[in-house]
Amino acid sequence: MEVTQQTPQLNDSSLPSRTLQVDFTWKKFNALITDKDNPQAEPLYVVDYKTLKQRLDFKYAADDSVFGTGTYHVININANCEIHGKPIALQALRHLHTSYMHLSNAFSDAGKPVPLTWTSDGGFKTWDFICLDAKQRPVAKFTANMWATKKVGHIEFIGDKATSREGMEELLVMGMTLFSCMLWRASNFLSLFGAAMARPEQAVETMRKAELEANSR
Repeated sequence: MEVTQQTPQLNDSSLPSRTLQVDFTWKKFNALITDKDNPQAEPLYVVDYKTLKQRLDFKYAADDSVFGTGTYHVININANCEIHGKPIALQALRHLHTSYMHLSNAFSDAGKPVPLTWTSDGGFKTWDFICLDAKQRPVAKFTANMWATKKVGHIEFIGDKATSREGMEELLVMGMTLFSCMLWRASNFLSLFGAAMARPEQAVETMRKAELEANSR
């Protein structure tokens, strides 16, 4: 199954940016999310992996309260997320590529969600997941080390909305859920049936309608 394709890079140093480090702990089977530029600080977020339920729980490290979840499925190649009580679908745009979209509330300026798209670029060691805004500008990149047992990777946010708390939390949930979904797809033959049965044209149509609404405002 082909899951990677060439993607744009986040290379505009004039825009605000922030990078979070993702470190996995086998003892508790979770990931600690810290500020990469301040590694000695306390973790910001904790991600609990509920493997049997194929779900990720995103929590604030300070009080252990859940602010988001991400669920991927045995056969269905789409995923379902929830952020601060609002459901957000992560929908495949193509059958056999890493090409997904979600409708973003954090990046909307007029009360209606706007489409953000996800693509990837991978090699033998690392797998990059890049998020593009409605104008096809990169706003986040989650770089995962495929062979890491502890330092899983890092996620970089760029731009005013992406570095806001709302934007970072949305992209963190969607990016890490996508990574787990694609790991499952790459290692599970049942996902091939899911890809064959998927109807990405529905997601494409949803994205186009959202783009038209955004451009008409």
